[in-house]
Amino acid sequence: MSEKKMNSSRRHHLKSLMLQIAAQWLAQEKKDDIAAKEAYMAQNCASPDMSGDQNALMETCKKLHALLDKIDEERYDLGSKVEKANKEIEDLKLKVVDLAGVKKPALKKVRMSADAMLKALLGSKHTVNMDLRANLKQVKKEKKEEETADVGDWRKNVEDKADRKKMFETS
Repeated sequence: MSEKKMNSSRRHHLKSLMLQIAAQWLAQEKKDDIAAKEAYMAQNCASPDMSGDQNALMETCKKLHALLDKIDEERYDLGSKVEKANKEIEDLKLKVVDLAGVKKPALKKVRMSADAMLKALLGSKHTVNMDLRANLKQVKKEKKEEETADVGDWRKNVEDKADRKKMFETS
């Protein structure tokens, strides 16, 4: 299955079409936001009735002040929620950077003897000798003469047993 690459003019044309569609969506979204705002204002903030005497106007002003206080409380609560969410987002971004963003550099190979490595780790006050043969137990080798004597003993035992066998056969 060979996949053909798209030529640049076709890609440019598709990109421009996508941008036009996105612009239309943004314009429609702005219109929807304005309509939602007007519907909210009509529902929650009715137009004040200006007819009447001074006492009626004072009551209307008190109602408007109460509504303003309520709206300010809601705005403050929503603002604090947004700030809290933004802080959480920043913390999560930092965690992601900490987990994935730090790369360990490649280590270089260094040729160093075991004595030099221990001296570097332990410092100059500790002198450690890595000559492992010095601590081995020394074992003396046995002579070959004893081996031949063992062989002779074995043969003698066989001959002695052969003599016993003859004794039983004759009787």
